[in-house]
Amino acid sequence: MSDILVAFATKAGSTEEVAAAIADALRKSGNIVDLRRARDVREPASRWGCIVLGAPIYSGRWHRDAHRFLRRHRGELERVPVAVFGMGPRSPEEEAWQRSRSQLNRALAKRSWLTPAAKAVFGGADPPNRRQTPRRDLRDWAAIEKWAREISAIAASRPASTAQL
Repeated sequence: MSDILVAFATKAGSTEEVAAAIADALRKSGNIVDLRRARDVREPASRWGCIVLGAPIYSGRWHRDAHRFLRRHRGELERVPVAVFGMGPRSPEEEAWQRSRSQLNRALAKRSWLTPAAKAVFGGADPPNRRQTPRRDLRDWAAIEKWAREISAIAASRPASTAQL
């Protein structure tokens, strides 16, 4: 069992829904989980044994609150496993998926000190107030839950003595 922070940035709410699903899956695996907006995390990130950070990718850029979180907690994040996810395409074409993966990689490359323990891009969803019908939603809930189980295993493999610095 580990203490895990699931921090997220969101614009229209779909990233928050994915973060909540990840938090639920982590809890089902026996972890103690805090689910918070990235901008609201002010205490040292080293109080958790593992960090999950997720944010949408808009216009080729990962949400600024995710970047601010990484900058604010850099020193602590170098000592705990960090898993990251991006909310990517709303189009099923492989080219769109590749573009989203590249955009997340480019965002993370700005933080050469960060080596994510796990990284994923999940499909995006149209905002609820979008007029397009039907509303596009490429979120694969089974894949999201599977990824969360992988995070739980990563957190569990961390020695308990170093989980709380």
